[in-house]
Amino acid sequence: MADRVAARPFVDRPVGPASVTDPIAEEAARAFGLATPIELRRGMNALYACDGIVLRVGDTTAPGTRAHELAARLGERGVPVVDGIDGLAGRFGPLTVTAWRRVEPAPRPTDWEAVGDAIRRLHDSDASLVPTGYPCPSPATFPWWHFHDLVAELGAHIDELALSGLTAAIERHAGWIDRLTEGAVVCHGDVHPGNVLMTDTGPLVIDWDLLCTAPRGWDHAMLTTYAERWGGDTSVYPAFAAGYGMDLRDDSFTIAVGQLRNVAATLMRVRAGLTQPAAAAEAERRLRYWRGDPDAPVWRAQ
Repeated sequence: MADRVAARPFVDRPVGPASVTDPIAEEAARAFGLATPIELRRGMNALYACDGIVLRVGDTTAPGTRAHELAARLGERGVPVVDGIDGLAGRFGPLTVTAWRRVEPAPRPTDWEAVGDAIRRLHDSDASLVPTGYPCPSPATFPWWHFHDLVAELGAHIDELALSGLTAAIERHAGWIDRLTEGAVVCHGDVHPGNVLMTDTGPLVIDWDLLCTAPRGWDHAMLTTYAERWGGDTSVYPAFAAGYGMDLRDDSFTIAVGQLRNVAATLMRVRAGLTQPAAAAEAERRLRYWRGDPDAPVWRAQ
């Protein structure tokens, strides 16, 4: 799998404001012969609806055609994903635009057993799953996992008690990085409820930007803390584990990654809060947990 390791994942930088992405989406829609795009939402990528097609605008590290190829290969292996529109991908100025079939969510609970089965199929696939040129790095390259750099950058903006709790977790689980090659498989990299779309025919796993190679627990970790720290339904991880065929709540690597994901989530909210009042309020909610506050509230996604 060494030839598939890259320095950065497919997308690891925010796409930028609407003033940047709107003209690019409009240019791509004209080039693809599509209707005028209407923004749906934005995060690391910006999504635009063009009738039955969604344009995804992002700052990618590989050609957009590789994302379509990856989706096709995942589908062939029984991993349910959104279909890419062949031929509708390209670089427009500094950003990449890809086109995808628009899927409407179903008003029903997510089938987490089916999601667990999908992730097991992913993990059981060999390296030929990943198209040549599509990044599949070690998650050690993800900048939000460079904890000592983040603490050096943001420590002055965090009170002493919360900073002590954060740094204790970082130090307690410092060995995570040395275990990344133990039984490493191709991982989705960011399995959480926001990256699952429930439809009338079952769940689709979306947002493959952080594809990486790591132990299986990497894709279990967030869901193991979902109920306790994010206020999720307590049935989610047991259902996922049942579908996957393995429960990793007692696995030391999974425990470490779950806690450190929460460290990263807190530090990134602190950083965002330096310029965004809503993010600052959420950062404060998260810091209460690291202070050891017994009444610390559960966290919100944003």
